[in-house]
Amino acid sequence: MTYNGDVTPGGAPAVRELDRLTVTKVSVGPMDNNAYLLRCHDTGEQLLIDAANEAPRLLELVADGGLATVVTTHRHMDHWVALEEVVAKTGARALVHADDADGLPIPAEPLRDGDTVRVGDCELEVIHLVGHTPGSIALLYRDPSGVPHLFTGDSLFPGGVGNTEQDPQRFGSLIDDVEHKLFDRLPDETWFYPGHGKDSTLGAERPALPQWRARGW
Repeated sequence: MTYNGDVTPGGAPAVRELDRLTVTKVSVGPMDNNAYLLRCHDTGEQLLIDAANEAPRLLELVADGGLATVVTTHRHMDHWVALEEVVAKTGARALVHADDADGLPIPAEPLRDGDTVRVGDCELEVIHLVGHTPGSIALLYRDPSGVPHLFTGDSLFPGGVGNTEQDPQRFGSLIDDVEHKLFDRLPDETWFYPGHGKDSTLGAERPALPQWRARGW
């Protein structure tokens, strides 16, 4: 079945098979948060992006493959409700950007811009995007056999950047980071996976960048 990234709370996961990595997307309630389980084909190692909620469901997704790492994209509570339980039951490492570490319910290892997070033989680049929160991050996987894959948390969605609560300084920081660190660096075919809702590509969103900047959100 062709992956399109459309998931609903309580619905079936969407599974995307890449050459070296499997990406499983699931939506958890009550706020329709996306969580992403990445599994390295060669080693079987697994990494979870955002243990948002519904710990039993996430643990069922992990199954008996074990979980090495949980990366939290930012400190907002709807992205870590299940973190403590998932880490306690799997022994996974918890990682978050240093500037958002104080917002999590458990201690987490600090990440910084440019760091590399491994899942088996695959590498994810940490990209710091300041504005939605001080320590928001995206994770970039450069598929050697295909297009780049970008997990953007709440910093980039189809139709605009993340919520900056009508703060001009925060919006300016986020739109600058998203434009320069993502759109300026990565090709149009880059597929991105946000913290809520549907996926998109940078190419589909690129023409609207001037409109986003002009409207201020």
